[in-house]
Amino acid sequence: MWDYTEKVKDHFMNPRNVGEIEHPDGFGEVGSLACGDALRLTFKLDEDRRIKDVKFKTFGCASAIASSSALTEMVKGKTLEEAEKITNRDIADYLGGLPEEKMHCSVMGREALTAAIASYRGEKVEKEEFEVICKCFGITDKEVERAVKENNLHTVEQVTHYTKAGGGCESCHPKIEAIIDKVWGEKEKKPVLVKPAKGEKLTNIQRMRLIEETLEREIKPALRQDGGDLELIDIEGSKVLVALRGTCSFCPSADFTLKQYVEAKLREFVADDLSVEVKE
Repeated sequence: MWDYTEKVKDHFMNPRNVGEIEHPDGFGEVGSLACGDALRLTFKLDEDRRIKDVKFKTFGCASAIASSSALTEMVKGKTLEEAEKITNRDIADYLGGLPEEKMHCSVMGREALTAAIASYRGEKVEKEEFEVICKCFGITDKEVERAVKENNLHTVEQVTHYTKAGGGCESCHPKIEAIIDKVWGEKEKKPVLVKPAKGEKLTNIQRMRLIEETLEREIKPALRQDGGDLELIDIEGSKVLVALRGTCSFCPSADFTLKQYVEAKLREFVADDLSVEVKE
């Protein structure tokens, strides 16, 4: 169960400004029912061009409802210029924090507000050349890149928490990793794996971490490009137990082929005595 703050619970149980304004000055709609989250936001301005009234409708989880409710409270009385400076992190902070796995809900609120302001100004939300990299949730490379920059994200798991990208079949993980590397540059890449010198004894924790890093860097990206994946099950001395996932699990020759491949990589980067066993 998610660890929600009391303020999140309050905005979920008693959401503010639910509904839709008739003849709104601004209208924004983001997400889709197919992806599990959708949000519609409308607002009305007063004579001083400040947000006098704002309402939302959402189809989503507790975090989506709470984030939308919080956002509507935050923008009331603000000019559009002030409102558009609100970030998804500001929404989460207003609620006393959100579980990292639910940060995409605050992102959706900020995007709905941006779309509503653009509609008032008679602008179209700028459409850049993009590639849909996560076909499970329809997330583009530009959306991932923006989330990485604005929220200081450095791992695929973090990107999934903030955008949902990579949370389905996981075949887009290599592309997400490439975007992260592009944003932060070569200096932010993980150090190149170096096999311990001959005779150098690793602690069990060091050995385990090096095995995990080798699987993540050298093996999983290639498998994910074809819809497959590999899960580390356990490490018993010099034996590494793994299980095939995705399309790999349906390939009759994958057990033998991957066993050899994984074993070779682990011996190259970790230790010569390692062996691999593929579990069901």
